[in-house]
Amino acid sequence: ISPVKMPRYRVLVGGSLQINGLLPDDTGMFQCFARNLAGEIQTNTYLAVTISPSPFPPTLISSFLLTRCHHHVPMSIPLSLFLSPPFLRLSSLLLLSVSQTCHAAHSDAPWTVLLANIEPESTGVTVGGLIPARSYQFRLCAVNDVGRGQFSKETDRLSLPEEPPSAPPQTVIASGRTNQSIMIQWQPPPESQQNGPLQGYIIRYCLSGLPVDCQMKNITRPDQNNLLLEELIIWTNYEIEVAAYNRAGRGTYSHKVTEWTLQGVPTVPPGNVQAEPFNSSTVRLTWSAPSPQFINGINQGYKLLAWEAGHEEDVTMVTVRPNFQDSVHVGYVKGLKKFTEYYTSVLCFTTPGDGPRSPPHRLRTHEDTPGAVGHLSFTEILDTSLKVSWEDPNEKNGVLTGYRISWEEFNRTNTRVTHYLPNLTQEYRVTGLTALTTYTIQVAGMTSKGQGQLSSSTISSGVPPGYIAPTRTSCQTHDDIHTFLSVLPCRFRMRQMNIVGTSPPSQPSRKIQTLQAPPDISPYNVTLRTASETSLWLRWVPLPEWEYNGDQELVGYRVQYSRAASKEGVLSHVISDRLEREFTIEDLEEWTEYEVRVQAINGMGSGPWSQPVQGRTRESVPSCGPTNVSAFATTSSSILVRWGEVPQTDRNGLILGYKVVYKDKGSDSVPQCWEVEGNTSHSVQLSGLGKYVLYEIQVLAFTRIGDGRSSKPSILERTLDDVPGPPVGILFPEVRTGSVRLIWQTPAQPNGIILAYQITHRRNTSNSNAATVDVLNPSARQYTASGLKPESVYVFRLTAQTRKGWGEAAEALVVTTEKRARPQPASRPTVPQEDVQARSVMLSWEPGSDGLSPVRYYTVQYRELPDSNWTVHSASVNHEASSYIVDSLKPFTSYQFRVKVTNDIGDSEYSQESEAVTTLQDGKDIMEMRLTDSANSLYQIFFKSCKYFESLLKSINGVLLGFRVRYRELQYDRLRSFTIRTINSPASNWAELTGEQFVNNSFCVSPPTDLSKHKRYEIRLSVYNAVGEGPTSTPQEVFVGEAAPPQTVTIQSSTATQLDVTWSPPPLDSQNGDIQGYKIYFWEFQLQNETERLRTMFLPELGVKIKNLTGYTTYMISVAAFNAAGDGPRSPPTRGRTQQAAPSRPSFLHFSELTTTSVNMSWGEPGQANGIIEGYRLVYEPCTPVDGVSKIVTVDVKGSTPLWMKIKDLADGVTYNFRIRAKTLTYGPEVEANITTGPGEGEPFISRYGTALTLHWTSGDPGRAPITRYVIEARPSDEGLWDILIKDIPKEVTSYTLNLDMLREGVNYDFRVIGVNDYGYGSPSGPSPSISAQKVSPFYEEWWFLVVIALVGLIFILLLVFILIIRGQSKKYTKKADSVLIPQLKPLFLFVQPQGSDSEYEVDQNRGGQQKTHSFVNHYISDPTYYNSWRRQQKGVSRPPAYGYAQPEPLHPHPLPYCAG
Repeated sequence: ISPVKMPRYRVLVGGSLQINGLLPDDTGMFQCFARNLAGEIQTNTYLAVTISPSPFPPTLISSFLLTRCHHHVPMSIPLSLFLSPPFLRLSSLLLLSVSQTCHAAHSDAPWTVLLANIEPESTGVTVGGLIPARSYQFRLCAVNDVGRGQFSKETDRLSLPEEPPSAPPQTVIASGRTNQSIMIQWQPPPESQQNGPLQGYIIRYCLSGLPVDCQMKNITRPDQNNLLLEELIIWTNYEIEVAAYNRAGRGTYSHKVTEWTLQGVPTVPPGNVQAEPFNSSTVRLTWSAPSPQFINGINQGYKLLAWEAGHEEDVTMVTVRPNFQDSVHVGYVKGLKKFTEYYTSVLCFTTPGDGPRSPPHRLRTHEDTPGAVGHLSFTEILDTSLKVSWEDPNEKNGVLTGYRISWEEFNRTNTRVTHYLPNLTQEYRVTGLTALTTYTIQVAGMTSKGQGQLSSSTISSGVPPGYIAPTRTSCQTHDDIHTFLSVLPCRFRMRQMNIVGTSPPSQPSRKIQTLQAPPDISPYNVTLRTASETSLWLRWVPLPEWEYNGDQELVGYRVQYSRAASKEGVLSHVISDRLEREFTIEDLEEWTEYEVRVQAINGMGSGPWSQPVQGRTRESVPSCGPTNVSAFATTSSSILVRWGEVPQTDRNGLILGYKVVYKDKGSDSVPQCWEVEGNTSHSVQLSGLGKYVLYEIQVLAFTRIGDGRSSKPSILERTLDDVPGPPVGILFPEVRTGSVRLIWQTPAQPNGIILAYQITHRRNTSNSNAATVDVLNPSARQYTASGLKPESVYVFRLTAQTRKGWGEAAEALVVTTEKRARPQPASRPTVPQEDVQARSVMLSWEPGSDGLSPVRYYTVQYRELPDSNWTVHSASVNHEASSYIVDSLKPFTSYQFRVKVTNDIGDSEYSQESEAVTTLQDGKDIMEMRLTDSANSLYQIFFKSCKYFESLLKSINGVLLGFRVRYRELQYDRLRSFTIRTINSPASNWAELTGEQFVNNSFCVSPPTDLSKHKRYEIRLSVYNAVGEGPTSTPQEVFVGEAAPPQTVTIQSSTATQLDVTWSPPPLDSQNGDIQGYKIYFWEFQLQNETERLRTMFLPELGVKIKNLTGYTTYMISVAAFNAAGDGPRSPPTRGRTQQAAPSRPSFLHFSELTTTSVNMSWGEPGQANGIIEGYRLVYEPCTPVDGVSKIVTVDVKGSTPLWMKIKDLADGVTYNFRIRAKTLTYGPEVEANITTGPGEGEPFISRYGTALTLHWTSGDPGRAPITRYVIEARPSDEGLWDILIKDIPKEVTSYTLNLDMLREGVNYDFRVIGVNDYGYGSPSGPSPSISAQKVSPFYEEWWFLVVIALVGLIFILLLVFILIIRGQSKKYTKKADSVLIPQLKPLFLFVQPQGSDSEYEVDQNRGGQQKTHSFVNHYISDPTYYNSWRRQQKGVSRPPAYGYAQPEPLHPHPLPYCAG
């Protein structure tokens, strides 16, 4: 190899060949020779050079369109390929591949591999599966073992012809809008099956289930996806189909959808209507149902109507449910007037409304007994007769046939006289009366049904002639005494006068009273004020007693009211209380002016009407929404909303504007509001909406009071579709060195129906032309890419498609390695001060190591200081972000933040918390103030108490600076501008809220001085901080012109239940009119909300006695004056206390620790002490005598001692009665209870053995769970505290042994047992009998045992001494009688001497004086020398022997002496 000729070849010193710039021509056999002095050797090798075909791309010459085979067969395109000569020299070519790009709406559409296995010898290929109406380009590349070569130059664009749409429109929905229209909505066919630009849609519809021709509607706008079918048949089911068309023709129809038009009102009345009177107040109707085809909906029932002739507007209506079983329906209309002509009719109704009425039927209700006659009066009253007059009854209830009149002496029915008179008679002279006698006279009308209601009155007969007949009287004239006589029954007496003088008065007459009459005057000073949106407050001055003109028990008032300038709908209300001076008229219409008048009434009739007064109810919010609301989507982010007027009767004020309320129907988000100022605009374009989102839309109107009700039902409208947003949640759960698996979620903003997904991936270092492209179906959520290079970074791009095209792509990186790990935490977030706003801050951080797995997203958490929990603000922060704006924060609030990183492996730890950041102050969205007023008065304006103010401070959004009060005079014809007053209150904590700004837990504002009296004002209140002002409160109406508060209120305590209150009237210049009375408010000290009461004085008196109070209780009393304008402010509360009284009974009496002889008694303090408790008196006695004696024990307990006592020395098994009462100045009532001595229920039984105690018990009720263990408690008997002694005793054990070493020696103890289950400790048993902890000594340590032992020892010693003595004497006797044989002893007979203590013995004289006495200890001794050893017998005394013995006959010749007994 010559380096000159072949410069690319280089022989290296080490014995190798280096070839630079390897070419295919280098292929061949290489030989290597080695030579030395010894010779030469050689070796050879073969080098085969294979390279990528990219330097020699194929050439794509042409392409053309084949003939169309079938309407639905995709087009095919043959391609002719020509390979360049260098390319043909590559014998290692394996195959060819063809790529295509489709140019429909985008010129930058990605390339797609169409054919990947073309034979290398081919020069043409047919391509199928193309989409009509698309433009395509093609390119070709070669592939061998090394890889893919370069692509050829793409062909020119080839456009395919259009075809009719191969798929129908999607998601066809139909919904009934009205009773003659149906709204149809749909989505276009999938873009891949439209086969060309759409030109419009065909809607085909017909009656469902009927063989009728279909009607067509042609929509020429391809972007329109809804249609309102109108002029349909009411309440009819329709079948609807939709098809799309393009320039090539109409596509297929969609599946049929069926929908009903909405219900309508019936178009025909019920048939065969019959009406007849059922009784005097009821009408019976029968009818048959209308034909179903004319009901136009679901029959909801029938309405039975009845009205009087000439009063068509006053209709009595009864609703009857439908009866689908019977062909004839029956109904009754009740409550009609008796014997009155009515028209009746029947109608059928559905949900939308009423159908037409049936033709009216005329009828009359039956007769009945008449009502009371009218205006019963008496004239020409004489001593024996009088004239009775009356008028026809107001309620005749039939044809009057006559009258019945009867009279009798008062309370003497046996004197009744009755007469029947014809129907034309309306007066009658009653004769035969007794002078000066009271009679009861009754009159009643009569019809064919009988006697009607009685009208009764009492009258006294006249004075007989000559009863009092002075020649001249000094009394007043008749005209002068007329008024006086109408007050009360009076007596008269008379004097005679002559020129000399006046005579003494005569005897007084009997009581004389004038006849009753209707009141002559009307109530005066009538005022009418607004009370609320639906009520008016009417006040008047009652009639004085002398104007009653009748029985005061029958005096009352009638209030009549109606709409101003309208004579229809006049209503009235009767008030039976003669002292009533005000009335609230309820159930009125909002924002309506009414005319009201009032009259007095008594038992005789009504007085004149007062002058009418007018008043208007308050303005309110509209009671219904606008009508005819409709919505139409104009773009993918806007909807046009239209609406009509609010019905006049439901406006309830002046409409200031409208609000369109809308929200995503499928979400729980807060509805958004679009406000339209003014009442002339009735449409708005909602913009900035979500794309392809179904919105629920309502419209409401608002007045100055607030928002009214929203329109019903909600309108549903969907915005148009658009290209989708990027898919979200991209993760790589499986990553290998040669493959990865990708998962994702649908786009957060799909903006339409997702039709497909497209995934491209390439190495991060390569260009986009080298990307691999795959198109997936819309249900795919994962994708596996294989054939990747290890330890390489790949870029994946994922995009979604709707019918509007491909959307924004989501991009993610992945490293093909198996050495992945969780990411490291991000750095501590920082918040620069310049990025802090009132409701948002911007965080910044530095990411940590991603662990060879790229970051997918960040999670940001925040917490409100000082002690709030962490809250996730966002869990999908972009992986490329290193800063984030946290919004929706509270103004003027401290926060901390932290960040978490997430990759494919998992989450990192949270970063360190940021430093505390305080948001700025904000003047927007401060909580709306709530304004209340005291008795509708402007004297003080109050707004809520402490609890509300605490919540208000939390929503000030900064440092509270003050409040603003706006007020203006209310004039309904024009609106003045607001006057603003600012109340500075720089305090920010409760300690500094003092002075005039804070009274009775409320802020108050003194009234301005520029107000006009007797005018109505509107008040609004707002709060402001350093940044701005919050929203104003709901307006409050007040009336100016009330009286000032009374002065110098004093209180005197008269008794334990009464306080005497006096005051001075307000100054004359501040009374603002005549004081009509006072209102006295009183309540217990510090219990105003619970105990406040009201006492009203209707006369302007200056004192009152408040009774029925609680003894020894402090009361607060405040007085307010009122006039025609209303109630004035209250006076400052004055304190007073009632005197002491007897206390109430103790609140309880309990017994515990019951034994056979004692009991522990406790009691509670009285519920009402009524003074200072000085002590208690306890009395107890047995209910039955004990041993014939009934002992009563009385114990006085001081008030300062504990409320319990140990009662001892009781008898066992005896029932005792205990009574106890408390004492202040005197004793109060007592509380008593009975108790029977004896062992308590459930007491443990104790047995004692030596130094141990054993407690025995039985199980009780386990409760809701089984007993798990027992606990023993003990306490010293002289103390009251129980302590646990033993716990965790097994549940099976019912006895336990205690060692006395556990207790204090010498102390008495009580024991009790408590059961325990899973719910806790149960009720303890009764205490055991007290037992001492003194140890029991052994019996051998007792003193009695030592005494016994000592006695036994002494006796033993004595016996031993006696034995020794006896033995010594026996030996001595034996020595003296050695020569005598031992005698045989005879039985010894012992005689006991009953008397005497000297055991004296003597010799029987009958035995010859040979026998001598001796002691009983030696009665066996035969030696005669010892006969006198015990005691000598006194000489000369003869006694019977105490005892003696006898011996048997001796065996030897010399007998022994013996004693004869």
